[in-house]
Amino acid sequence: MDPLHPRLPRPELALVPRPTRLSPRPGRFRLDDTTRLRVVPGAEGAADLLRTYLEPATGLRLEHAEDGAFVLALDSALTGLGEEGYGLTVSAQGVLLRAARPAGLLCGVQTVRQLLPHEALSAPHEGVELPGVEITDVPAHPWRGMLLDVARHFQPVPYLRRFVDLMALHKLNTLQLHLTDDQGWRMPVAAYPRLTDIGGRREQSMVGPAGSGRFDGRPHAGSYTRAELAELVAYAAARGVTVVPEVGVPGHVRSALAAYPELGNRPERPLDVWTHWGVCSNVLGVGDHVLDFFRTVLDEVMDLFPSRHLHIGGDEVPTDEWEASPAAIARASREGLAGPRELHGWFMTTMVDHVVRAGRRPVAWAENGTTLPQACTVMSWRTPQHAWAAARRGHDVIHADHRSTYFDYARGPGSTEPPAQPGHALDLRTVYGVHLQPPPDEPLLAGRVLGVQGQLWTEFVPTPEHIEYLTYPRLCALAERAWDSTEDWRDFRTRLDGHRARLTALGVPHDILRDRTAHAPV
Repeated sequence: MDPLHPRLPRPELALVPRPTRLSPRPGRFRLDDTTRLRVVPGAEGAADLLRTYLEPATGLRLEHAEDGAFVLALDSALTGLGEEGYGLTVSAQGVLLRAARPAGLLCGVQTVRQLLPHEALSAPHEGVELPGVEITDVPAHPWRGMLLDVARHFQPVPYLRRFVDLMALHKLNTLQLHLTDDQGWRMPVAAYPRLTDIGGRREQSMVGPAGSGRFDGRPHAGSYTRAELAELVAYAAARGVTVVPEVGVPGHVRSALAAYPELGNRPERPLDVWTHWGVCSNVLGVGDHVLDFFRTVLDEVMDLFPSRHLHIGGDEVPTDEWEASPAAIARASREGLAGPRELHGWFMTTMVDHVVRAGRRPVAWAENGTTLPQACTVMSWRTPQHAWAAARRGHDVIHADHRSTYFDYARGPGSTEPPAQPGHALDLRTVYGVHLQPPPDEPLLAGRVLGVQGQLWTEFVPTPEHIEYLTYPRLCALAERAWDSTEDWRDFRTRLDGHRARLTALGVPHDILRDRTAHAPV
């Protein structure tokens, strides 16, 4: 038995993800009307978040007192804990949560939340007790992400808050919000209101996989206001989650072309917002007015989202329109390119340069091994080999291999599964097996790995219930591997069995879709 990870001496210590070091301690700390918090300066945000969880669980409002037995403290001397690590001690006499940085305290609060009795997660209980434990916990990777596609099927902000809160429970720290695509534009841009007025609505949606030829005949629409997105960003930040927006170029843009036809390669031919699934052949034109348009879009995105990283897409860009366009052929010649096929890299470089000049870090999908500008963080989705090739070129990389991180694939085979992306089944064991280690003869490449991210594309996923069915419990496995670099499937499954009671209490349909339960407050 690993001495740092005893095999669940108490089921209540079934924590997900697994802490770096955990030792059970005797005794229990009781939360009652005499309990007070001692909040050391700098820990106020974590204290507010803790109250957010403890008040509905206990019915108590834990006020500050200098002699409080529940202590939250920042200590800059704890440098070994890094940005998000923390130490937690629970005994009968008190609770001490310490970290070097505020983000570490927020992670520790989520561990306290998991230590609450399961039944207290859905309704207040008197005399709630925390089990005695000693934990030292440091994440293995700084990027522990989940993508939610709100372009294919729009989700309102109240549900996005719930999605964020469930991510935070599992110590995922990055929500990539996929805001624009061929089938819908959800991001408000004051300079170009038709992007949401026209691009935010499609007449119907395809039923079944790409090319099915069947449609549901129901309009689908939705977009966010700046105030809604700003509120979401703040809500997520208070839980240690950064919202990274994705506004993709130069493909996956038909909703923008429907709103502003002059952005396309054939502006004389009006387009609708795409009602199909799959890869659309329509891409942006390459005139100066198109570049200026999207620089303005990116400026508004960066103004609203303070995240260091900004995702600019870059994947699945057919070049047929450019190869047939005199203007695109001429642009390629002026730029000294071998032909219009090379306009993809040129366009990406132009947008990357704009993002970098604004002091941000662009992220792009690795597409067929294509070399991206050096300033890009590379998100590798087709194969891990693309990630390691990018790392050799000096890029930071995020693993997003579709075969282990795409949650729009069915959870398993069989006719009882709800509609899902065809061609692959992604079970819990496969997600847990996501491989983040570099080739054995290139260990230094590990320093280029920021982490891993799950993806939920929503062509077949219209409702929050369906989102959560596909996300859980697979997100638990992803969160485990993102946080803890060791691999112990048996231990994870044992802890997950205990963790399922938490998911049930929070209304997460983690078993079968027909067992939906009402959403409890999160």
